[in-house]
Amino acid sequence: MIQNQLQNQNQNPLQDQARPAAARRAGASVSFEGVIKDFAGHRALAGFDLTLHAGEFVALLGPSGSGKTTALRVLAGLESTDAGTIRIDGADVSTLPTSRRDLGMVFQSYSLFPHLSAGQNVEFGLRMRKVRGEERRARAAAALALVGLGTHYDRFAHQLSGGQQQRVALARALVTEPRVLLLDEPLSALDAQVRVALREEIRRIQTELGITTLFVTHDQDEALAVADRVAVMRAGSIEQVGAPEELYSRPVSSFIADFVGLSNRLVGVVRHGFAQVQGISLPLLDPSQADGAVSVSVRPEDLEFGAAGAPGVVLSSSFHGSLRRTRVRLDDGTSLVVQHGARLHPSVGEQVAVRFTGAPVSVDPLPAPE
Repeated sequence: MIQNQLQNQNQNPLQDQARPAAARRAGASVSFEGVIKDFAGHRALAGFDLTLHAGEFVALLGPSGSGKTTALRVLAGLESTDAGTIRIDGADVSTLPTSRRDLGMVFQSYSLFPHLSAGQNVEFGLRMRKVRGEERRARAAAALALVGLGTHYDRFAHQLSGGQQQRVALARALVTEPRVLLLDEPLSALDAQVRVALREEIRRIQTELGITTLFVTHDQDEALAVADRVAVMRAGSIEQVGAPEELYSRPVSSFIADFVGLSNRLVGVVRHGFAQVQGISLPLLDPSQADGAVSVSVRPEDLEFGAAGAPGVVLSSSFHGSLRRTRVRLDDGTSLVVQHGARLHPSVGEQVAVRFTGAPVSVDPLPAPE
């Protein structure tokens, strides 16, 4: 696979000829079916169900303790399951050792051997597979070129930046041409600029190779930026799974609305398919919601400043490049965050009025008073 990519990119022809011709392998489908995993009485996975289609990039997103890393580890064979089935291309691999699952793994820690060069680190998996020396070195060089480190074969870990070390770890995972790539928060130890650049590189490489990828992260921006689909976990199971745009624009619960993006929470009432809040009616994302008291989630970009809005006072305003987020306390004590263009710069203490744009909202029923 890697050799084919390099040939397309007009890399060193000696690398292109280093391996016998082999059929290009597509990514594999992966499915978790009712997987349960307990740790000392704590249920880390509670009937976990998820399917990854061949060649798909899926991000597992969730707060600490939600079970996302456990899901990755049981797929990798690093943890056993207590119930349920894990399949790769339809074959049950639940009891197979890691070495027989055809996986590549990249973790938060780079885990490079400090006494080996970058190229030798990448070669390691091929060495374990008894690949001959000349072919092994050529494939390692090709993998390093694929991640943009073609000239770093002989450098050691202490001669590489954090981002470069993580690229070496990625090349090491890809060089064996696995059908499934597992990424366990691989960017969290990097600074912001390097993290953004490397996540884009990972997505580019994944798309070019067509490798099925499961990416674990607690960073919503990373998940939304790179994944075909995002599965948001809560207490060992999936709360919602869908395309990034779907999760953001159509959250099924206030938990999703709060975790995927920013959201204002207000108390309201549902009547006849509309949420009554702050004296106005807003359409529901789910018009079938039963009438009653609810918690209403309103995105900051679905609020704006205008003369006809609810009066309030500016508490703070923060700059975010092309936009600003301004927190306002309304006269009734409600606190709201308004997202708006950066050219508008409200001052702390300024009197303003906030209005709803009328965009559909998600709601959660409030418990009945005791």
